Amino acid sequence: MGSKNNGATRREKDEKALRFIEEVMSKCDEVQKKVLFEILTRNAETEYLKRYGLNGCVDYETFASTVPVVTYEDIQPDIQRIANGDFSQILCDQPIAEFLTSSGTSAGERKLMPTTAEEMERRQLLYSLLMPVMNLYVPGLDKGKALNFLFIKSETKTPGGLVARPVLTSYYKSHHFKNRPYDPYNVLTSPIESILCLDSFQSMYTQMLCGLYDRHSVLRVGAVFASGLLRAIRFLQLNFSDLSHDIESGTLSPKITDSGLRACMTKIMRPDPELAEFINNACNGDNWEGIIRTIWPNTKYLEVIVTGAMAQYIPTLDYYSGGLPKACTMYASSECFFGLNLKPLCDPSDVTYTILPNMGYFEFIPLDGDSSSVARGSYPRLVNLADVEVGKEYELVVTTYTGLYRYCVGDVLLVTGFYNSAPQFKFVRRKNVLLSIDSDKTDESELQNAIENASKLLQPCNTSIVEYTSYADTKSIPGHYVIYLELLTKGSIGPNRDVLGQCCLAMEETLNSVYRQCRVADRSIGPLEIRVVKNGTFEELMDYAISRGASINQYKVPRCVSVMPIVELLDSRVVSVNFSPAMPHWSPERSRIGAPV
Repeated sequence: MGSKNNGATRREKDEKALRFIEEVMSKCDEVQKKVLFEILTRNAETEYLKRYGLNGCVDYETFASTVPVVTYEDIQPDIQRIANGDFSQILCDQPIAEFLTSSGTSAGERKLMPTTAEEMERRQLLYSLLMPVMNLYVPGLDKGKALNFLFIKSETKTPGGLVARPVLTSYYKSHHFKNRPYDPYNVLTSPIESILCLDSFQSMYTQMLCGLYDRHSVLRVGAVFASGLLRAIRFLQLNFSDLSHDIESGTLSPKITDSGLRACMTKIMRPDPELAEFINNACNGDNWEGIIRTIWPNTKYLEVIVTGAMAQYIPTLDYYSGGLPKACTMYASSECFFGLNLKPLCDPSDVTYTILPNMGYFEFIPLDGDSSSVARGSYPRLVNLADVEVGKEYELVVTTYTGLYRYCVGDVLLVTGFYNSAPQFKFVRRKNVLLSIDSDKTDESELQNAIENASKLLQPCNTSIVEYTSYADTKSIPGHYVIYLELLTKGSIGPNRDVLGQCCLAMEETLNSVYRQCRVADRSIGPLEIRVVKNGTFEELMDYAISRGASINQYKVPRCVSVMPIVELLDSRVVSVNFSPAMPHWSPERSRIGAPV
């Protein structure tokens, strides 16, 4: 009787969630106007809105003509005042609960995005909509568990005492996640102790161990990003002998030193020689095609983000999973949670996200011809959410409840259609990002600075850099940056392998703190590689581009390449391969956090 009642209650919850989605997406413009009214009304007394003379006005016309479009650098002085302990109403009428860290600034430090307790509730609402949508496509998810590899990252405190940490670390440490009520559709194989263990090896080891014990119960396998799931597979390749030993004996490896984690795992460990033998046999070989289906035979789909830069991992995921569907469920960032995928099992190339109009106020910069750029601090009339046009690309601009006003997120989106009155978008790319392996985002100016620092080490060898380009190599796990250099040496003796290795390290030291954290703490990016190519290679690259229709007058060397014929051309001219010999410097202590500007 109880089970039937629980089933009925769950159906009612799902139906309520789906009705909510239908309602807000059928009243997109109406909901957006209400959101803007609420944001401007409650924040009318903030210093920021007073600074621009909004004077309590809540209509879009006044808002758009008085409040400028901004980037992080524009609001950084206000952010740092809050970080330093100024808790007056600078950006938001509500107390700032913490900062969510986002990808790096031009100075190489993480951005700090203010958030509030209320905003955490709003984001929880979006999380609560994901499973009702998935249940429309995949039945029976209440009959098993999810093997999701989830991790936290280090956090710091600002001089004013506010915690600064990544958005998912904030969520996993919140009461919403730690104290969530039992839900048969969201049972994880990983205990909370393993997810909250800051040591990435111990966390991965115990999460994998629990996933192996529960292999027949697992119905979905995932990580936040595709790169994270591939790291888990690589971890299994390297550690399956130790894992199977633990399972055979029922004892936990001494490599797990966290006392709380050991105490938790003691309740889970049990000797299972048959399972240990199976794992050894399955993993002890070179052919890992379909390994996910082999070890977790009841897996229905992979739960990973494979849009944007993560699309480069799709062929490898298909290899390891035997072509399982890949579900991209939501579109979110540190600045704001935006929307969800209403067809989560569609082909990755068809993934579209429908923005929930209640999450924030959304505007769009058209990216077509002369209107493709907006000057910082300007007051343009942008396109509202309900008025975007199918087939056009836009840059996303957001106004949030937590103190971001007409803020350029940096995402480029393509409108693919509408659901009711709400537009649906395909994520195209991050604006100005050249290279990305994991959560890192390296733009052209950062890469240029890194090249300049490397070139200084070549000067004593009478060597200069003629040309360069880059490539995000994801064939290895973890992936890594590849820099192709064409060098000019005056004299007969050029730089040796040690010098070029130091050039690799110098470049890594120049890259932003997100990259360095991925290298040092998360180990989600491998050592940077310099491939020196023969003289004349970049002329051949230009000839190739011209043969494919490029104008010789307008040709510029691409600072990043991804088309395989070009990569193959470059690789065929390589005369020297060199890797970074050490880890770059990185510390969880943010020396610049809250520093005066």
